[in-house]
Amino acid sequence: MSGGEQARQAAAVFDALGLDYEKAFAHSEEHRASLAWLTGRLAPGSRVLDVGSGTGRPTAETLAAAGHDVLGIDASPVMVDLATRQVPDAAFRHADIAEVPLDDGSFDAVCVYFSLLQMSRPAQEALVRRLARVLRPGGSMVLATVPVDAEDVEVVFMVQAVRATSFAADDFTGMVARAGLTVLSARDVLFTPDHPGAGPEPHLFLRCVRE
Repeated sequence: MSGGEQARQAAAVFDALGLDYEKAFAHSEEHRASLAWLTGRLAPGSRVLDVGSGTGRPTAETLAAAGHDVLGIDASPVMVDLATRQVPDAAFRHADIAEVPLDDGSFDAVCVYFSLLQMSRPAQEALVRRLARVLRPGGSMVLATVPVDAEDVEVVFMVQAVRATSFAADDFTGMVARAGLTVLSARDVLFTPDHPGAGPEPHLFLRCVRE
């Protein structure tokens, strides 16, 4: 499947989920802890890229409230519309991140929360390498994924059928390191989305820096 088709399928899933996605994941303590770590490292008015920005909450909202210049990119037009209305102090674009021109060293921080899972493994690796270059030297990146050894498997996510690809935790961490990032911490947690029928799922949060 091409990268463009993967982006279109991801957009269709999150168009359907809308605010239900935000409600299901809003209580993630580790997500908010990683945002607190990131904001603690940023100078006032830092430029931050939020990849797969969803409804804008909590990531863009937290960073914009801290006075940073936030650009969110999402393949779902419904999510971009929600984020634009919910977080007016940030900017959002409807686009496939793989097709957005980004200058090297142009951001102080990058956020990648669960936005790789509907990409192939080569596409994930290529994007993380590119995002590492987008960071200025000394810049920070936070990433989160579901750390399972799975490639192009069909799963049911909040009643939506999706095809997902991921890496085992050590393999994901290694991939991020090969992209040119120093992984400062890797935090494994179990999280249960607030959604009917949802069970606990593993989440991996990485806090990284471009040396």
